[in-house]
Amino acid sequence: METKNAASAIVRQPGEGAKRWFFGGGVQTWIAPEEDTAGAFLLFEDAMDLNKVTPMHTHPASDETLYILSGEILINMDGTEHRVAAGGLAIAPRGVPHAFKVLQEGTRMLCLHTPGGGQAFYFGASEPLGADDEGGRVVDFDRIRESARVHGGIEILGPPPFE
Repeated sequence: METKNAASAIVRQPGEGAKRWFFGGGVQTWIAPEEDTAGAFLLFEDAMDLNKVTPMHTHPASDETLYILSGEILINMDGTEHRVAAGGLAIAPRGVPHAFKVLQEGTRMLCLHTPGGGQAFYFGASEPLGADDEGGRVVDFDRIRESARVHGGIEILGPPPFE
């Protein structure tokens, strides 16, 4: 995806932004993609399935900030587990191993990558949703691993660390 030299002014109302089914389990709403921020950051909302887990991973070239809007996650940050509920924040600086598990139905979070750079991974591991499409497809970790291999932006270190 080509990045502009200058950021665009962005005004989005609640629920606006392209929606994509992420094959890790959930629907992402793209609030500020890299091309609108000249690569300075990317921001999306993630409405996640109950019990969704991520593999242990790092983002080698960006810091990942997770702000929990509703529900709760369990995050393993560099070997230590923390519960993070609505209104809580977790920041994984670039290169720090982390993974999370969704603990409550209806969990939603904002995901911010600074600088931008991982969007190609997310797009390769997801597909657009139509206006009446609510997602609910089968979780496909092979597609996620392949997108990581092809697009970068993430380094998968191993399986989820949760029992």
